[in-house]
Amino acid sequence: MHQSARNFACPIAPRKVRSHLIRYIVKEDLPKKLPAAFYHTLSGAEPVRDWLKDLPPADRRTLGEDIGTVEFGWPVGMPLCRALGNGLWEIRSDLSSNRTARVIFCVAEDRMVLLHGFIKKAQKTPKADLELARKRQKEIEQ
Repeated sequence: MHQSARNFACPIAPRKVRSHLIRYIVKEDLPKKLPAAFYHTLSGAEPVRDWLKDLPPADRRTLGEDIGTVEFGWPVGMPLCRALGNGLWEIRSDLSSNRTARVIFCVAEDRMVLLHGFIKKAQKTPKADLELARKRQKEIEQ
């Protein structure tokens, strides 16, 4: 794969341009189309926020930019965002050290609810990660 194609996470603009576009949009105070919210347990824990905090700063920034792209540009398709079925979507981020992260979300009450995040180790999304996201989605829908 060509180097520039691998770093191209949005079909309309490369990552560097996207980050400038996001800064412009925020500076101009344009509304988010789909604001992000963290899933939280009954005890108040936010597992995706905790997972993000444990990542290196460069990886957090990459994921934050990708989440921001979805917030301001919804609906966003491949290669950044992909439907998993039954109302679940994934944000696909390429991190440092040739790692890949996924954040699974659903749309509820005009918000993107971040249900689960993980570092992908295999080509196929692990069944346990999908089941956890679906369980959290059902909790939200109740």
